[in-house]
Amino acid sequence: MQAVLNVIGNRAAQPGWWGASIGSCCLKPWQFSCWLRTDPNRTKLLAVTDSDPQFRQALALAECLSAGDLEDLTCGSDHYFADGIEPLPIWADGRRPRCTIGRHVFYRCGLQGNEQ
Repeated sequence: MQAVLNVIGNRAAQPGWWGASIGSCCLKPWQFSCWLRTDPNRTKLLAVTDSDPQFRQALALAECLSAGDLEDLTCGSDHYFADGIEPLPIWADGRRPRCTIGRHVFYRCGLQGNEQ
């Protein structure tokens, strides 16, 4: 969870096509699948309440991100995908991952897609 927040924070730190704030980067269409109407997890996401411990953890981490106090576990990554998906996303082709955390692989592509 923290690593995904790190990606959002790294994008917000480089305003561009993906947004200029934490909120706009998070909600940018087609960037985070949980917001897609067809995503099976979207219904679960919208039904969560304050009584959910993972939601409370997410809020605490988001507060740290907003305050600039969230350690970056991703080595500056601004993209990620779930390990094992085929085919690889186009943006990952030919790139070396910065790190793997759990089942997610993290990359730094930059705004122009020209960073490694």
